Amino acid sequence: MGKHKLERFEAIKSFSNVLQYPPNMPGNWRNHFGNSFPVTLELGCGRGEYTVGLARLFPQGNFIGMDIKGNRIWKGAKTALEENLRNVAFVRSQIEQVAAYFGPEEVREIWITFPDPQLRPSKMKKRLTHPRFLRLYQQFLSKEGHVHLKTDSPDLYDFTKTVIKLYDLTLIEDVDDIHGRGKPTEILAIKTHYEQLDIAKSEKVHYLCFKLDKDLPLAKDKELRALYNEEDNTADKDVSAK
Repeated sequence: MGKHKLERFEAIKSFSNVLQYPPNMPGNWRNHFGNSFPVTLELGCGRGEYTVGLARLFPQGNFIGMDIKGNRIWKGAKTALEENLRNVAFVRSQIEQVAAYFGPEEVREIWITFPDPQLRPSKMKKRLTHPRFLRLYQQFLSKEGHVHLKTDSPDLYDFTKTVIKLYDLTLIEDVDDIHGRGKPTEILAIKTHYEQLDIAKSEKVHYLCFKLDKDLPLAKDKELRALYNEEDNTADKDVSAK
């Protein structure tokens, strides 16, 4: 591990806005922030550009970025401290453990910004918009809450649209090319480090907003696998199972 990574891992231990594998957090985020503003969660936040960017735009909201890589979280956490953004926090943990940190309906919005699209069919269950993850989000997302996906991967974009349709979820907004339709909104204009790199070389950024307002029956997972010719892996348990 590089010197800078080690230094950043050590630094975040003293950051008041970074919680590493925090215990007893479900239902207690109001106490942490000292207010009852709605909570927005960014999953796989990386350097926290979206978490910090949203916090700047909406001071009457609380924003939490979650990622396992502490050396990346360091950047966003440091920026938030420097700008005295008291409505920002970061959780260092695996996304598979997300439901352990939030109580029922404690989160109003979820942002998934430029996640690894996990393009191999055998990795389909690792996509953060796969039903196995959506079932986790349902445990703490408010009934009127939204999930936002921003990605430069046409494959992940199309996959997520397939999931929305197959499970009869309510699609709020579908933008095939954010920047191609003119000046984006302030929210969509926020750029992550990976968006600026354009790793997918697609020259397009896709956006979806949808609700988790329906049951997600396990039986339909078989239909999803069939659509993508994925073999069932019985050893890969659903992360939402208790």
